Amino acid sequence: MDSTGDPVIVAKGLVKRFGGRLVVDGIDLTVPHGMIYGVLGPNGAGKTTTLRMLLGIIEPDGGQRTLLGHQHPRDASDRVGYLPEERGLYPAMKAREAIAFMGALRGLPWREGRARAETLLQNAGLGHAADDKIRKLSKGMAQLVQLLGSVVHQPDLLVLDEPFSGLDPVNQERLEALILAERDRGATVLFSTHVMAHAQRLCDRLAIIAGGKRRFEGTVAEARGTLPQQVHYVPHFPNDGLRHQLPPDARADGDGWRFELPPEGIEALLKRLIEAGYGISGLSIERPGLHEAFVRIVGQAALEQAA
Repeated sequence: MDSTGDPVIVAKGLVKRFGGRLVVDGIDLTVPHGMIYGVLGPNGAGKTTTLRMLLGIIEPDGGQRTLLGHQHPRDASDRVGYLPEERGLYPAMKAREAIAFMGALRGLPWREGRARAETLLQNAGLGHAADDKIRKLSKGMAQLVQLLGSVVHQPDLLVLDEPFSGLDPVNQERLEALILAERDRGATVLFSTHVMAHAQRLCDRLAIIAGGKRRFEGTVAEARGTLPQQVHYVPHFPNDGLRHQLPPDARADGDGWRFELPPEGIEALLKRLIEAGYGISGLSIERPGLHEAFVRIVGQAALEQAA
């Protein structure tokens, strides 16, 4: 494992065109060592194309990138685990052998690969499926087997393209646990997704891209901090005149009201509400979630275009 602390990936000004269409438009990315880094964006944002350029699967039309210190990413391929968006395993292989085979492609001896595969399957709750052929596994179990094959050689960098796609909640939890375990082992994990809940739980840092451009880079807290905090206020004695006492953006929410935290704070507003006789039955101040921040950063027009 590289212990220098240098970034695992550095990309500057990546550009990619397919035909006459600009798919990636000058993206910069820096993926720190030992972190879980998410690349978020709507469908068609350029996430998969960006990952493939970073790995050297396709060449950029412009810009530069280094991977694990190499100008040519394929020179570091044995130190990388990769789960592509298009899944694929030999259906006649047993789960244990499929994992060992993927490790062998990265230079792991067959016997050691089979032993590690057994341990990985047990830890993932799939020990009972070690001797099952891939064709007999559910889609979610087969996807997890392929993921285990991506980590069996204990890579320094694990790259996952939309890894949660098609998984049921149980297997999503298994995948999240495996991603955290890989980070704790010392690996850097880079994954793409358009599902904000996974990113909010897992990511140490993230980039948001849309329309082939990077729109944001930072921590989850920094992304959520691009929106003001939300107040949820429930009056004790509501009546028709209450709406006029609240900020202009207030909207009904269940038995209460929701609005942005006023710039001057909440104290003066609460004082007016109490003096006017409305009282307080419930009050909370919350930071918006990553989904709300994502919508604000990307923009409704980009989301509608992706849809």
